Amino acid sequence: MSKTKNSKYKSLFLGLLFDAIGMLSFVIPLIGDFGDIVWAPIAAWLMTRMYKGKTGQVAGAITFIEEILPGLDVIPMFTIMWLYTHVFKAKTSKVINVS
Repeated sequence: MSKTKNSKYKSLFLGLLFDAIGMLSFVIPLIGDFGDIVWAPIAAWLMTRMYKGKTGQVAGAITFIEEILPGLDVIPMFTIMWLYTHVFKAKTSKVINVS
């Protein structure tokens, strides 16, 4: 496997792990919501580190809001961002490069 592919799947694994951590608040009702206060800024920071530039900054802000608001922890933002970056955006780039 190439270095790029390894990096791609490493970021998928990390994203799945971070999404699972974000969903832990559903395991421990009430206490988990307080954990979101700590996790939300960490998750936002991690998102901006995993995905650089404007896209990462926007994703970080959305991740912060998703984690800080109660009940939205079921949204897997890291996985969605990985899909956007490595599947949907990659397909668009290939189509544009062909033209």
